[in-house]
Amino acid sequence: MTDAYAPDPEDSVAVVGMAGRFPGAADTGELWRNLTEGRETITFFDHAELLAGGVPPEVAADPRYVPARGVLRDVELFDAAFFGYSARDAQIIDPQQRLFLECAWEAVEHAGHDTTRFDGQVGVYAGSSLSGYLLHLLTDRHLLTTVGPYRIMLANDKDHLTMRVAHKLNLRGPAITVQTACSTSLVAVHQACQALLARECDMALAGGVTIALPQVSGYRYEDEGIMSPDGHCRAFDAAAAGTVAGSGAGVVVLRRLADALRDGDTVHAVVLGSAVNNDGSGKAGYTSPSSEGQAAVIAEALAVAGVDPASVSYVEAHGTGTALGDPIEVSALGAALGRPAGGSRVIGSVKTNIGHLDCAAGVAGLIKAVLALRHRALPGTLHFTEPNPGAAFAAAGLRVTSSLTAWEPPHGLPRRAGVSSFGMGGTNAHVVLQEAAPVTPAEPAREWQVLVLSAATPTALRTAGENLAGHLAAHPHELADAAYTLQVGRRVLRHRRAVVCRDAAGAVTSLRGGEPGPVAEGDGPAGRRPVFMFPGQGVPGSDAVAELYAGEPVFREHVDRAAKLASAELGRDLRDVVLAGDVDALRDTGVAQPALFTLQHALARLWMSWGVLPEAVIGHSVGEFAAACLAGVLDFEDALGLLVARGALMRGLEPGVMLSVPLPEEELAALVSDDVALAAVNAPELGVLSGPEGAIAAREAELAARGVPTRRLHTGLAFHSPLVEPAVAGLRTAAERVSARPPGLPFVSTVTGTWLTSATGPDHWTRHLRATVRFSAGVRTLLDAAPRVLLEVGTGGTLSALARRHRVAGTAVVTSLPARSGAGLAPAVAGLWAAGADVDWAAYHHDGGRRRVPLPTYPFERERHWVDGGAPPAAGWAAPVSTTGVTAPVPDGEAPAPAGRAPGEEDVDELEQAVLDIWRDMLGTDRVGPHDSFVDLGGHSLLAMQITARLREAFVVAVSVERLFELGTPARLAAELERLLVQELESLSDEEVRRLSEPD
Repeated sequence: MTDAYAPDPEDSVAVVGMAGRFPGAADTGELWRNLTEGRETITFFDHAELLAGGVPPEVAADPRYVPARGVLRDVELFDAAFFGYSARDAQIIDPQQRLFLECAWEAVEHAGHDTTRFDGQVGVYAGSSLSGYLLHLLTDRHLLTTVGPYRIMLANDKDHLTMRVAHKLNLRGPAITVQTACSTSLVAVHQACQALLARECDMALAGGVTIALPQVSGYRYEDEGIMSPDGHCRAFDAAAAGTVAGSGAGVVVLRRLADALRDGDTVHAVVLGSAVNNDGSGKAGYTSPSSEGQAAVIAEALAVAGVDPASVSYVEAHGTGTALGDPIEVSALGAALGRPAGGSRVIGSVKTNIGHLDCAAGVAGLIKAVLALRHRALPGTLHFTEPNPGAAFAAAGLRVTSSLTAWEPPHGLPRRAGVSSFGMGGTNAHVVLQEAAPVTPAEPAREWQVLVLSAATPTALRTAGENLAGHLAAHPHELADAAYTLQVGRRVLRHRRAVVCRDAAGAVTSLRGGEPGPVAEGDGPAGRRPVFMFPGQGVPGSDAVAELYAGEPVFREHVDRAAKLASAELGRDLRDVVLAGDVDALRDTGVAQPALFTLQHALARLWMSWGVLPEAVIGHSVGEFAAACLAGVLDFEDALGLLVARGALMRGLEPGVMLSVPLPEEELAALVSDDVALAAVNAPELGVLSGPEGAIAAREAELAARGVPTRRLHTGLAFHSPLVEPAVAGLRTAAERVSARPPGLPFVSTVTGTWLTSATGPDHWTRHLRATVRFSAGVRTLLDAAPRVLLEVGTGGTLSALARRHRVAGTAVVTSLPARSGAGLAPAVAGLWAAGADVDWAAYHHDGGRRRVPLPTYPFERERHWVDGGAPPAAGWAAPVSTTGVTAPVPDGEAPAPAGRAPGEEDVDELEQAVLDIWRDMLGTDRVGPHDSFVDLGGHSLLAMQITARLREAFVVAVSVERLFELGTPARLAAELERLLVQELESLSDEEVRRLSEPD
């Protein structure tokens, strides 16, 4: 394709995502395989299957009865929990709407977008066929009584198809239900394109769905009707005599081409133009096609597209295979398109493979055409042996291929296709497509990739990992773009897993549960902000730090800034220490302290540039300077200058020793003397003693005799001991020259182990030099409020190990640059994300260069949600309708649960059991326990109104809908009912009590 034919990005629409379910195909990939293999996926039922499906024997035995249909598998299954529906709501929702909801979710994921993070309005345009399921529900008297007609109507009315998707996917743009019979879904595509070009939305979902019930059924052939006499659709063939019905769904995701290219979307095809019209009255009858109407809509679409009709080399036709319709369509194509540039133009119809999908027919044809453009191949039209003699193929320059052929466009022209869909009643639609331009090579990727996966359940998470492993094994070159797509294009769900990998082979191994890359997992709440923990020791220089300086502009900027400020006074370039880890220099505390601060501050700023913003800060010993700087207590220049002065003052101190001792503070206190100090309390049973060599050696021997293991720290000075007293006065003088402010960020000081709420004057910093480091108390202060994500900002993992000794459920501890990791910050990024922290992935990838690519979509865990019907019970409440169709077996040795009780359920009183019975009946499942949440079970305001009405009828006391939501569980609701009943009894007079107690 030459640049001369490149579409205008502002006036064209990109197809960036697709999803669908079709007869014999669970997704668009399987559909394409079926098409290229020439498979017909119409199901032909035998006599026994028809009878089992409810077809009357005399109907099934009729020689004109054709036992054929395009069937969808598992339409009774649905992942209700994933979408937040109760079992009862899932049972009554039209399966067309359930299926379309799943396909909409899949299509958005296929496009590589998360609608909750999408910067713009997302619309949805679609339609569905008549709900056969509604007709089925209306025969169930018990369901009508229990659920009510209004709730059933909301669950099945066509109007709610798109609004249901908008509600569950949080789409804020137009949600328009389209109904134009067979052309519904292509008309929906046209409307979506118009809305995008008019800036009514910035992304649009478009499509349609049909599920004809009962699926195990055929039809009675009528002479000269539209249905095939043998269940085969022979579009454009001499033997064409009708179509065959099928069920299916399809959704495409559309964006303005300019926006799609800017955001790195995969463009599967480009919509150059589209049009919709109606035949009016200029035809034989209401259901008859019109050649003039069809030709007009095709010509209009071409005019909108601004292309020469001769450049269209393929048409995905309406192609129903009827004796009347095919010649009319061929005539319309000839009139609108004229002779093709290449001598002949191929015409085809997907209906020969999957049947006529009614409201999903148009989008099925569109998806076929998009796939053909993407693969540069034209699938054959099945059952074609001889052209229909009534159709003027030669005059129109059209030909039909019966097998897969390479799509070779006329020389110099891009591949272009037209897609037609004509509705019974006369509403016609046509779309003009062009192949997408070749993708420009991606920018170089990070050496280490972070693959992030999340799911609603642990089992779905495992399945998602297996699916991704299979995809990467087949497409190893996509690793970097796959990682990016998962990061920016998937909604973050409760159960999370992040895999760090260097190549696709490593990713596959890790995803399948083996080595080699780091893996992080978590299930905490999303949107958590970490606490930045700054260590008091550590070796700044390492390969990982040098790589950060070379590859991360933000990190480099802040290291350079510190070096410019401090290097002259230090007498050496601070970068040599921070990056190369000059061992001799690091032995000098006057250099080591500002170097450690420089590394920590630059690393913190890098994290923040990636959207990892601290919820609070804490610093251990010297690390408190970085914490104070980040919290706004000290300016960067003041903090660095104060540390340079502090380090210089400590250069000439008497040498000493620091000894780590695994004992609680109470026992450590007994070892303190005039020359031995308790330098730090790091964990509930771990502290540090500090002092002169002789005194510490004596304590070391004493503890060894008691069997207490000890460890000397790698330092030549006895920090936080009487040996630092000579530096106090000088530090006070330096601190008096520094301006301090109250913290602008929650800040736990390890001087006190509590929140710092005021400005830090000289007294704080001199006390900080000499006093015990109360890191353990500081961690307890942080964790008292709630579980946290703790991020060590530095090299090594000393603080991380200490923090993990404070065991609090739900707290995650992450190390920025652990020793011997070799993967840079990638494992920490993975750990933070898995723990629930937000990451600005665009910033992480330096705002460009990566593409969104199609990946396996969410593995829904579907269960059977279906109302089978049947006569209501003779009296009383009926047992809840099964959500699975299978009764759970009782384990060996376990007595069956009493009626109304779920197996294994705790004992409940009579009132609580009555409440549970009502909830189970209204929710449609016996899997409701006394302490289950109403909202988590899929509860909503309409259901709450019905439950409160049932409670009022049963107990003659009123609980408001608002109060039901506040109480939230059957147990708490039962307690409230008991309180109200006692209150009601206490208000009765003696005479009223006497009358109530008398027998009738």
